[in-house]
Amino acid sequence: MSVLLSDVVSGSAVGLRGRLWRLTASELRAAAVSASAEILRLEAVRVAVVDELSLRPDDQVIASRGVGCWLAANTMLQVRDGKKIAALGAALRPFPAVAARFDRGDCSFDHAVLIVAFCESPPKGMPEEALPRCVDLLLAAASGVEATTTKVRNVIATLERIFESDKIPPAEDDDRNELRIASTLNGRVVVRGDFDALTGEMLLSALSNLTMPTPAPDGTPDSRSAAKRTADGFTELIRRYLDCAKTGTDGGQRPHVNVHINARDLAEHRDCAAAPSPDGGGVAVSDLDVGHMPWLGPLSVSQTRLLGCDCFLSTVLLDDHGAPLDAKPGKRLVSAEQRVALIARDKGCAFPGCTCVPAWTDAHHIRHWANGGPTVMSNLVLLCRSHHRLMHRKSRFVGKWVIRIGVDNKPWFIPPPSIDPRQHPRPANTTFKT
Repeated sequence: MSVLLSDVVSGSAVGLRGRLWRLTASELRAAAVSASAEILRLEAVRVAVVDELSLRPDDQVIASRGVGCWLAANTMLQVRDGKKIAALGAALRPFPAVAARFDRGDCSFDHAVLIVAFCESPPKGMPEEALPRCVDLLLAAASGVEATTTKVRNVIATLERIFESDKIPPAEDDDRNELRIASTLNGRVVVRGDFDALTGEMLLSALSNLTMPTPAPDGTPDSRSAAKRTADGFTELIRRYLDCAKTGTDGGQRPHVNVHINARDLAEHRDCAAAPSPDGGGVAVSDLDVGHMPWLGPLSVSQTRLLGCDCFLSTVLLDDHGAPLDAKPGKRLVSAEQRVALIARDKGCAFPGCTCVPAWTDAHHIRHWANGGPTVMSNLVLLCRSHHRLMHRKSRFVGKWVIRIGVDNKPWFIPPPSIDPRQHPRPANTTFKT
């Protein structure tokens, strides 16, 4: 690290903008990563110090009605933020594994809050002996540069569905559904709703192809915000319903609800899914016995079985790694059966870190069709439009990502030397084990 780069990370930001031009792009990236790691380190230090102070308060802390209020009064933090820091410190005490990961800077503040909240109020149907394995799953989802709040919340939702109890999960309780439609004084209409996950899945599926950005005829990008596109899509959805429920296509299929589940799980719920995999590689979220919806994630087995009583059931044969066995090859375009199999394997855009849902993906030939690449499962991968363009040499991008199908029959991504000089293969977005 150059002297200037060290000064950037450890020095003051006063006048820094006028000196950043001296850094190369790689040095700017290194500075951003180093600064982020330093923030995580200092965040953990602050939580530990504040927690210790809460155990040994002096007159100043006592006079401030608690350590959280004292911290806010002596810093630029808001009272609610000071209390959140104090609360996390206290919550980490009974869970040393979570505290250790947070102290090392391998888990962010927000992710630590989510994990300890789960540990403090686990699902009612979860046995005590399953908690350590569940914590391992949550920490794996919260660790590393690929960790996202969506991934952590998805694991929590999955665990809540696994350990079902007699009580209906809030996400599946349609008795809580509400939709309020009110007119305003200026003649507009305000819509506010709260729905169960299945209703939300149907709504998002129906809106999917209606809310995509639509370039102008001259190629100008869609200037509408996401909220405006959603409003326009909702208007079009109502219009099509009133015009005899006309529907478009979404990812090559008519909009509908997709729920994926293993056949053995649909037939009989296992006693405890939080058990190691047969190969000793840990617990895979994709192997846990719950249903999965592309938009809203986990769905309990009981609700999935209910839907299975009246549905179009499509069977996809999987190997020991959970990858679909090959469908029949043939023409360049992917068949409906192959796309169903790809969705079951990739769950959406397979590019590492991408969260794009299946409806917004293309089937990409790893070895291009023009170069003799067949339309078979071992030569196909789901990619969102942005990453699909990247594979076909996006403009201004130097280097090339390489996709390989691994021994697990799932796609692996090899970055170009400009991103990783050693070119370590990266697993697809859905490959996740502790």
